[in-house]
Amino acid sequence: MATNSGSPSSAFAPVVLAGGSGTRFWPRSRRARAKQVLALDGEQTMIQQTVERLMPLTALQDFMVITNNLLADTIAQQLPMLDDSHLLREPCARNTAPACALAAMIIEKRSPDTVIGIFPSDHVVTNPAHFRDVVRAGIAVAAAGENIVVLGVSPTRPETGYGYIEQGEAASFALPNGSSLHSPIREVRRFTEKPSIDRAEQFVKDGNFAWNSGIFLWSARTLVNAIREHRPALGSLLEEIAAAYGTPQFEEVFAELYSRCENVSIDYAVLEPRSAKGVGKSNIYCIPAEFGWNDLGSWTALHEHRLTEMSEDSEANVVDAESQLAIGAKGNYVFAPGLTVALLGVENLVVVQTEDALLITNHAHAQEVGKIVRLLNDRGQSDLT
Repeated sequence: MATNSGSPSSAFAPVVLAGGSGTRFWPRSRRARAKQVLALDGEQTMIQQTVERLMPLTALQDFMVITNNLLADTIAQQLPMLDDSHLLREPCARNTAPACALAAMIIEKRSPDTVIGIFPSDHVVTNPAHFRDVVRAGIAVAAAGENIVVLGVSPTRPETGYGYIEQGEAASFALPNGSSLHSPIREVRRFTEKPSIDRAEQFVKDGNFAWNSGIFLWSARTLVNAIREHRPALGSLLEEIAAAYGTPQFEEVFAELYSRCENVSIDYAVLEPRSAKGVGKSNIYCIPAEFGWNDLGSWTALHEHRLTEMSEDSEANVVDAESQLAIGAKGNYVFAPGLTVALLGVENLVVVQTEDALLITNHAHAQEVGKIVRLLNDRGQSDLT
């Protein structure tokens, strides 16, 4: 099914979600400089890496990037090859369901059978070639019927910040030539959002749960029909917006109606109610995402990712600075460009310095950095957020 160029035979449209604020990466991440436009892992920014690893799969004119007005100009500069008409500027934040569904409705108008891939713009993938193999397999499954595909990551720890997918029996699909999967495609039994630590530990022990990567594939028609079925009020508003797309009235209609849309994730809006139909009826399938995935959800996640690139004699310290020295220090992450950093007798710290702010915390509290952003806003210090 695959062509010699490596492009999938089914029409494919990547939708890149780039509207988040990235508060857990404060103080480097700000409203107008969120983590997806930062170079956290290498020289390219997160969104540049996302688009680059998808480019071999389809033409640039098939991409759509959804972001907000604060980030749009920066993203346009970082992706100069992307036509401005393919950069959708949300007038307000409404979570992932309205963004995904609006993209599907716009694409459905011209090509309802096109398979849409939903890709967050802030993930790390260490094996992009295998990533593309997995996506090709997902396109084939999504194109084979009214199927929904989610990429699932084998959990390495009882993480409470991720959603989980309970997997059922293996399912058989014809895959594109050249695509290879390390594990079988499996039916999805149910989704569980951000469990308690006890439940997360049980999920890892059970062995049939995967982390929800937030990467989904489905035809435009499948997603639009799912929204109409499970969130009809949301669907009606989005269909009005999609009908205005490409007309002079679009921005006005978008601004007026989008704020009235329900603020809900695609997981709650579609995946959970669809999976409630039961195995064999939901048409939801999980494909193993064994391509070195990390969603970089916090400074600790970045620290862990960076450790995979380092020698074992580093004492698990990751320091981005002009120079460094460490005595009796272990497990620290420090970002202090241009400075000499000395670590003495400290463990598991997170220290991040920018021109106007300094964060000092530890790995146990790294997931809570967003609280600082909320406190600064409450205090009227929005210039720091």
